[in-house]
Amino acid sequence: MSRRRRKNVGIIGLGIIGSRVREVLRNKGFHVFVWNRTPRPVPNFVGAPEELAEMCDYIQLFVSDDDALLDVVKQLSPGLGAQHIVIAHSTVSPHTMILAGEIVARRGARFIEAPFTGSKEAAENGALVYYIGGDEAAIAEARPILEATSKELMVIGEIGHATVIKITTNMVTAATVQAAAEALALMRSAELSLEKFVAAMEGNASNSKTLGLKLPKMVDRNFEPHFSVKHMLKDMQIASRMGLSHHLELGITSAARDRLLEQMQRGYGDEDYSAVARKYFGDTPSGGTESDLELFNPQPPEVDPPWVDLHLPAESTEVPPQVETTAEPNVAVDLVPAAEEPLIAPSEVVADVIQEEQPTEMNFPEEPAPLEAEALEPEQAERRGFLGRLLRRESNS
Repeated sequence: MSRRRRKNVGIIGLGIIGSRVREVLRNKGFHVFVWNRTPRPVPNFVGAPEELAEMCDYIQLFVSDDDALLDVVKQLSPGLGAQHIVIAHSTVSPHTMILAGEIVARRGARFIEAPFTGSKEAAENGALVYYIGGDEAAIAEARPILEATSKELMVIGEIGHATVIKITTNMVTAATVQAAAEALALMRSAELSLEKFVAAMEGNASNSKTLGLKLPKMVDRNFEPHFSVKHMLKDMQIASRMGLSHHLELGITSAARDRLLEQMQRGYGDEDYSAVARKYFGDTPSGGTESDLELFNPQPPEVDPPWVDLHLPAESTEVPPQVETTAEPNVAVDLVPAAEEPLIAPSEVVADVIQEEQPTEMNFPEEPAPLEAEALEPEQAERRGFLGRLLRRESNS
């Protein structure tokens, strides 16, 4: 294989990042061939993914989502062989990344996952950070290509692990921008300068590169895409599904996802994800309200607490303070009158107890009523006579 052939790099996906990676590689002496689902008038644009595989041993994939990644890998598959290394840069679910690797491996080719952090400027300057998973030998062979467009390679482990890192870091990024949007909304409502908030954050321990980049643009309402609403929404949906699969409640991630979904449904999917600030700046289109968006499942009707259903008067369900609601039902049932009177249902008895101002006094006779002698066995009658004589003796003493 010629040296020129080994330097051929194929790129599939010419979006914000892929198009800039292409330029950086070309400027550093690599021969780059490209394919995109929507044809582009750029040099070395080929007709199909399989054709790209025939010309390049190293193929980088910058497609947008799970379906696109699996579709492209299947189209590449017939042209793949042992000489190929396929590098997937998409942010997708770990399961999808593993499936893509299996498709490539069945052709004898090698597969590396390399999702990245860094937006448009980082890609233009060859300063992305790649999170890498895969075979060590394949990573070593592909390292010169990856280093040409990055400032750091962080090897994570097996295929799928780097994708988890990418998703979790994006959770923090989305939450950071959502919190910043809410903070700006509060400043605006208090009629304070948004610029002063930006200045205050510069010296704050919670400041970050993300806030340094996004806050000024949010204040200016400049939502030129560096990382789009639709792509960040996709990542938060993946994170939410992962949370559910592990029985985790990810409240902040869910809130960030819902705000992104609002902007997506209002037609701002291609803007920068910092457009979540629109919600608080009064940029909602006329006639559109949050209730118009299918964000949440309908809530079940409210149900009164179980103790309310005790036949209380309609105008009040309050329990009088002198009666403890923790009394067990069997205490109330003891108040059922003698057998010759009609019995009352236990629930009605409990209601009577709650409505009375004082608990009912229970008066017992000082001595048990005498039993008829003929109702006792001889031994019982003799014992009762002895007890009676003993009681009278004590009372006379």
